[in-house]
Amino acid sequence: MLRGTLFAACLLAGLWQLGGAAWLLAKAELAQYLIAAAWEEKLSSGESVEPWPWADTRPVAKLQLADREPLMVLAGGSGQALAFGPGMLPASGEPGEARTTAIAAHRDTHFTGLDQLQPGAPIRLQDGRGRWHHYRVMETRVVNSERERLPVFAEPGLLLVTCYPFGAVDPGGPLRYLVYAEYLPGGPPVQL
Repeated sequence: MLRGTLFAACLLAGLWQLGGAAWLLAKAELAQYLIAAAWEEKLSSGESVEPWPWADTRPVAKLQLADREPLMVLAGGSGQALAFGPGMLPASGEPGEARTTAIAAHRDTHFTGLDQLQPGAPIRLQDGRGRWHHYRVMETRVVNSERERLPVFAEPGLLLVTCYPFGAVDPGGPLRYLVYAEYLPGGPPVQL
């Protein structure tokens, strides 16, 4: 009797945990759909749209790193925004403006594999009017956020930021991995 009760309790606890994990995955998938729909509405209407009524962020750009699937970029770099996608940092410029656009994301979700981008790799960034801006990776480096500030310049470049090291078990250290890409005003160069 006791063995059967213990088995049933363990089974219910396991199902409860599986249900919680499935619920988180379902919410994450639904959020991506709602964010993409809000972006499409912004492109068609020109008005900023929140993906759900209680959202504390909104889509502001679409980012494509080399040949990967595009990522929706959200406003801000708060933990709530970064949970759903890369975030455009408040101190940065808009795509193509005379100030570096800075975008941050988690190293183990949306910026997984950021270290695979090599100098010369293409990056595209769609602005809120639907125009695509083209960039080329110039350099990557690791910085200590306790000693250095983000290099945001008065020029139209792109800075991608994530935590470092990529495989760290204990997150939250001061190191950041930076990818700097130069703006290509006429679009990507044509290879002859």
